[in-house]
Amino acid sequence: MPRFTEFTTALAICLIAAALAAPGASAQPNGAEQPPQYAPTMLILDASGSMQRPDPAGTMMDAAKTAVRTFVDTAPAESKVGLMTYGTGTGNTEAEKTSGCRDVQLLRRPDALDKAALTTAVDGIEARGWTPMGTALRQAADTLPSSGPRSVVLVSDGDDTCSPPDPCEVAREVKQRGVDLIMHAIGFAVDARARAQLTCMAQATGGTYTDAADGRALERILPRVSAAALRNYQTAGTPITGTGGYETAPVAAPGQHLDTIGQREKRYWAVDVPAGATAYFSGTVSFPRLPDISSTEDLNTLQLRVYGEDGQDCHVFESELSTASSDGAALTVAKAWDGATKEHTGSASSDKCRGGGRYFFALTWDKVSTGVPERLPIELLVGIEPAATDPGPAATPPPTAFAEPTGSGTPAIGGGSFNVATPLTGSGRYTDTLRQGEFVFYRVRLDWGQGLAYRVRFGGNGGRGLENLSSIRTTLYSPIRQEIDSDFAAYTGTDTVLPTDKPMATVPIRYANRTADDIKARRESVAGWYYLAVKVGSTFEQGDAAPVSIQLDLTVSGARENGPTYSSGIDDGVFGEKATGAGKANGRPRTAAAPTADADTRSATKWLLVAGLGAGAVGVVAVIAGLLVARRRG
Repeated sequence: MPRFTEFTTALAICLIAAALAAPGASAQPNGAEQPPQYAPTMLILDASGSMQRPDPAGTMMDAAKTAVRTFVDTAPAESKVGLMTYGTGTGNTEAEKTSGCRDVQLLRRPDALDKAALTTAVDGIEARGWTPMGTALRQAADTLPSSGPRSVVLVSDGDDTCSPPDPCEVAREVKQRGVDLIMHAIGFAVDARARAQLTCMAQATGGTYTDAADGRALERILPRVSAAALRNYQTAGTPITGTGGYETAPVAAPGQHLDTIGQREKRYWAVDVPAGATAYFSGTVSFPRLPDISSTEDLNTLQLRVYGEDGQDCHVFESELSTASSDGAALTVAKAWDGATKEHTGSASSDKCRGGGRYFFALTWDKVSTGVPERLPIELLVGIEPAATDPGPAATPPPTAFAEPTGSGTPAIGGGSFNVATPLTGSGRYTDTLRQGEFVFYRVRLDWGQGLAYRVRFGGNGGRGLENLSSIRTTLYSPIRQEIDSDFAAYTGTDTVLPTDKPMATVPIRYANRTADDIKARRESVAGWYYLAVKVGSTFEQGDAAPVSIQLDLTVSGARENGPTYSSGIDDGVFGEKATGAGKANGRPRTAAAPTADADTRSATKWLLVAGLGAGAVGVVAVIAGLLVARRRG
């Protein structure tokens, strides 16, 4: 039976993923794999004369330099980070104001990360002049790519001293160029006037404002805000081009592939499956973030069908529905196909969907939401798992026991896509900060015999009312991009824990789980990367909503086991994740190691009528909000 997610609404803001044009007509099985990408980001550093004020680190400029170095040291190698500053070319006297308000310097373009060059550029900054924030923001936007996700992070110790142009008006102007450009602002020991101006700039672009009281706080905050600016869903995989019919479908080898799919298009790919093997196939589409999309026009479905020899329909139909797609949802449909494990029956038609051979997997982008591009990238994950001559230990029904960790936690900046999900190294407490409208990913490697349990605490941010009201969610995914479990609730600015009843957990990962009575346990039958997604939805009204602190408590337990013994070697791994392999040892079938893969995410929600009575209000305001009522996926 197809599984459908439930309905939700959430007002989307900010980012839009770049649409990928349709590729050529032939498959490219030997094409170079496209590595994960990050949103190009420009750091704007205030070097006005006021940055010479003292700080425990020396001067405020010294503290800012230290914070930038900290971020540069930890930035992903694939990221693109530029550096801009103002106030270095003149003094800050009235006589120098005209030239000082044009004094914006581009020190590094947002190209491939060069840590040494960025550090050298930062070290050479000397604070002297005026504060032309509006001019700097406009020039930063001109320097960044003209389309696709891109970000600006501004650090300032005061308000603009050169207006006009008014920096908040510039922010609105910049936003009109494309809803996928976001500016985050950090106020470094600022007064109320500067805080209001920086907040206005950030909110005009859908970004966040954060206070840093002193240099030590800035050293903690700047790397976090800058890392969040880099986050966005990015596709990755070896290029391949599906076709409109099974006869010409390209053969997809085990691994991750990248194609495109058009609205209401049905697209085919072929997979060669040996007799006795299990084939894994999934497709993932990430939808762009778009503003002001009606909840009734914000739905997308992705359907999967399987065909056998001569295009015989194998009567497999999987369908997944994404609601609130304009929140930047990533929608995946997946299937573990066991047709090749079944013996022939002698029936001419049914035997075409049994035993080893070439099978055809078709995906259809059936229901389409308003405002999305004609075509979108689609990631395909293909895996081939040989038959097991010895499946290993029997399935174990009890889930992993959760043990609450102690301590303040280890910072872990969640990745903006499955491809750049942040690895969590084991049991412990991890912390992050999300702004409204962010969906981030972490991953945990589970070997055979291991399991995990976790829960997420969404910290209170002090906000109240609809401008702080949003949905929150956490979802657990298997290595083949199948949802295992999910829980969600309404966030109203107070501490909230998900899941609401008991921690989310897997059973110990065993091959035999695929025949377990519990459907969730069946999805926990492959060793590899398991994914934890955390979402803070867009607020239902624009306002001064503060970022939300995240505390992820994780338990990983269980003794590692050998796992199944396969009938043939898997030198390249089930999902093609191993560049080389040991093959068979002494003529015996190798024992399975843990494969790696990526995961998917979908949104699921319920409607409800929210009635609120504001302070000093005369009456009751009813809002159809798509607010989430906490529930657990069954």
